[in-house]
Amino acid sequence: MTAVAILAALLALLALGVPIAFTLGMLGLSLLYLADFNLVMVPQALYSSMDSFILVAVPLFLLMSNVLLKCGVGRDLFAAVQSWVGHWPGGLGVATILSCAIFSAISGSSVATAATIGTVAIPEMIERGYNRRFVYGLLAAGGTLGILIPPSIPLIIYGVITEESIGDLFLAGVGPGLALAGIFIVYSMLLARFGRGFTRVPRASATERGVATLRALPSVALAAFILLGIYLGIFTPTEAAGAGFALSLVIVAAMGRLTWARLRQAVTESMNTTVSILLILAGAKLFGKAITLYRIPQDISTFLTTNISEPALFVAVVAGVLLVMGLFLESLSMLLVMVPVLYPALMPMGLDPVWFGIFFVVLIECALITPPVGLNLFVIQAVARARITDVAAGVWPFVLFMLGIAAVLYLVPDLALYLPFRL
Repeated sequence: MTAVAILAALLALLALGVPIAFTLGMLGLSLLYLADFNLVMVPQALYSSMDSFILVAVPLFLLMSNVLLKCGVGRDLFAAVQSWVGHWPGGLGVATILSCAIFSAISGSSVATAATIGTVAIPEMIERGYNRRFVYGLLAAGGTLGILIPPSIPLIIYGVITEESIGDLFLAGVGPGLALAGIFIVYSMLLARFGRGFTRVPRASATERGVATLRALPSVALAAFILLGIYLGIFTPTEAAGAGFALSLVIVAAMGRLTWARLRQAVTESMNTTVSILLILAGAKLFGKAITLYRIPQDISTFLTTNISEPALFVAVVAGVLLVMGLFLESLSMLLVMVPVLYPALMPMGLDPVWFGIFFVVLIECALITPPVGLNLFVIQAVARARITDVAAGVWPFVLFMLGIAAVLYLVPDLALYLPFRL
C-alpha cells in the first residue's frame, strides 16, 4: 500500500509540472521525515551522488560533443559519408544513419547526435524529394544511437547505480547499436527502392571523395581513439572523456574553426546539461535512499520473483512498464527511478546485469522518440521547424524496429555479451 501511495504522489507531482529532480528530492525528503529517520543522511546522500570519479566523464563527453557540434564537424562527417554512399538507392538515408553512428561514438549524447546530423541532413534529404515524415523519423531515431553506441551517458549512469563495469557496458552496446543502425539502413534502402518521389544523388568523383574523407578523418580518428583506448584498457572511460575533449579542441583549432564565442557557447550548454543531469541524479539518490529504507525495492523484488518465475515473463513485464513510463518520463529519469527497483530481481531471475543494462537502454531509446515527452522529437522539430505531429508520425516504424531488437536481445543474449565476455 505504501508503494502505491508513493507512486501516486510521484505521478501527481509530475502531472503538476514539478521538475523531476525536485519531485524525486521532495518525495525522498518527505518519506525520510515521516518515518522519523535521521535527516543527516540527506546531505550525505546528495554529496555521495556527485562524489564519483566515473561521473566526471559526463561533463567531459558533453563538452567534447558540443565543441564538435558548434565547430561544424558534423557537416564534414555527413559530407564524407554521403560522398561514398549517397548515390545508392536511399543513399542519403544511409549516409544519415552512418553519420549518426559515427558521431554517436564521439558524443555519447542522443540530443547532440540528432541536432548535429539533422542540421545538415534534413534540408538535403527534403530537397531531394524524400518524404518529410520519413526524414524526421529517421533523424529522431538515428539520434538515439547516441545512447547505445559507446560512449553512452545513460550507460555511465547505469554503471554508477549498479556498480557494473562501464567498459563492459560500453562493449556490450556495440553489437545492438550496429544491428539497429543496420536495420535503419536496410529500411531506408527498401523504402527508396520501392517508393517514389526522391532524386538520387550523383556519384561523387574520386577527388570529391578524397577531399571529403580527409576533412572527416580527424573526427573518425577521434571516435576510434576513444573506443580502442577503452577496449584495450589504455584508459578508463573518464580518462577517455578527458583525452577526447582535449583532442577535440586540437582538431577544431587545427581546422581554424575554434573561436572564443563557440567555445564559450559549448561550455555554457554543457554546463546547463550537466547541472540538469546531476540535479536529477541527486534527487534520485535521495529518493532511492528513502524507498530502500522503506524496503520497497526489496518487497518488489520478492513479489516479482515469487509471482513471476519465468525470465521471459519478467522481461516482458519490465518492457511493458518501461514503454508506458516512456510516454511520460524522459530517459534519464526512467533510468534513475526504475533501475534501483528492478536490479535486485535480476540475479534471482538469472539475468546478466550488463545484458539488462543494454536491454534497458534499448527500451528508453523508445522513450526518446515517443510523444508526448520524447526529447528527440522536440530536437528535430526545432532543427527542421516542423510540426511535432509530423515528427511523431514518422517515428513509429523505428519504434517497432527498436522493440524488435529488444526481442532479439532476449533470444540472442550474445548480441550484447559477446564482445565483453566471449571475445
